[in-house]
Amino acid sequence: MAGTERHDREMAIQAKRNLSKTTDPVERLRLKCLARGSAGIKGLGRAFRILDDDNSRTLDFNEFVKGLNDYAMMIDKEEAQEIFRAFDKDGSGTIDFDEFLVTLRPPMSSARKEIIMQVFRKLDKTGDGVITIEDLKGVYNAKHHPKYQNGEWTEDQVFKAFLDSFDSPYDKDGKVTTEEFMNYYAGVSASIDTDVYFIVMMKNAWKL
Repeated sequence: MAGTERHDREMAIQAKRNLSKTTDPVERLRLKCLARGSAGIKGLGRAFRILDDDNSRTLDFNEFVKGLNDYAMMIDKEEAQEIFRAFDKDGSGTIDFDEFLVTLRPPMSSARKEIIMQVFRKLDKTGDGVITIEDLKGVYNAKHHPKYQNGEWTEDQVFKAFLDSFDSPYDKDGKVTTEEFMNYYAGVSASIDTDVYFIVMMKNAWKL
């Protein structure tokens, strides 16, 4: 179980509804990402990472706008400038995109972050900060998957599909970092009102 599809649908509907009510440009961008489901913010992060040719982990305004366009975020130039200014706190003309993604992520309580990290540590058997197919063997049971049961998929294909749900749509490398995992669950978390329900859901889903 990654984020359930039902949560994704509810969140997308909720985000679209809230879009018409908010005037804050950063909140509008967050909602536009969430309207794409749990992986929306992460997907935008990947679009930016592809543009970062020199690995500086920063973007200037033109790269920022190109990233939004590549990800098909329809935002006019004035709004893009407002968002950029909100993140370019020191006025250097560049923004740090890790910081940008963390700020864009829907806020989560420390209790939610802690349970997400517990799940991550359970899945990351080798403890290297990245979840891979090898890590999942023995932790995630592929044999319950309907496509495995009807002979369509092998175990590895089930694992790959599982990891893909955390990866962004444009760059599925079969590895999930802490940041990707957190971004994904920030999306799921946005559709769940109480910490208690979120924590129970995570514990049940991952048998913690």
